[in-house]
Amino acid sequence: MFEILLDVPAQKFLKKTDTGTTSRIIEAIGKLADDPIPHDSKRIMGHAEKLFRIRAGKFRILYRVDYTNRLIVVIKIDSRDKVYGF
Repeated sequence: MFEILLDVPAQKFLKKTDTGTTSRIIEAIGKLADDPIPHDSKRIMGHAEKLFRIRAGKFRILYRVDYTNRLIVVIKIDSRDKVYGF
């Protein structure tokens, strides 16, 4: 089982969204603890570190997996058109 940490941009996004969206995103993130790279995840190419993304409705959740420390760090959560510009 992996521990999940939220980076500052991800925390800010969850604070400013409505409760329905927040619960749907937290449910999707919670599933990562058991399976860090589910079948519907995709690897994000073009970055120095290995980033993955999952979908939660119209939102994308970017995260990285640290296997040595058994950590998942959620880097950013945003809509599809905004999430990749960091």
